[in-house]
Amino acid sequence: MPTASDLIEAARAARGHAYAPYSKFAVGAALLTSSGDVITGANVENASYPVGMCAERTALFAAVATGHRAFEAIAIVGPEGVALSPCGACRQALSEFGDMRVIREGHDDVTLRDLLPDAFGPRHLARTGI
Repeated sequence: MPTASDLIEAARAARGHAYAPYSKFAVGAALLTSSGDVITGANVENASYPVGMCAERTALFAAVATGHRAFEAIAIVGPEGVALSPCGACRQALSEFGDMRVIREGHDDVTLRDLLPDAFGPRHLARTGI
């Protein structure tokens, strides 16, 4: 199983593929699946700013598109010397698949539940019969 250091390195490599011509703020993410696969993502900006996508969700969507549904950890790296945490939208998207370890370069590891306690999720929809 890949280590936290392995995931940070994979996120750094993914960061090299970021498309950030406007902000110049490249971010990479590496998502560890429960089967031990590592799926990476990079942020992708767009001239229509709201259309861009964060690295964490890029990795998540790529993982889901290839059949993964269970995750152990995600590592996130930004520009050198900048410690990041997932944005609120990424926290919410990741929480759809349960709790996981969040490895943040320059911070202590936490869990997704630490970053987004009492997240909205499938259990809320079950209460309404949807």
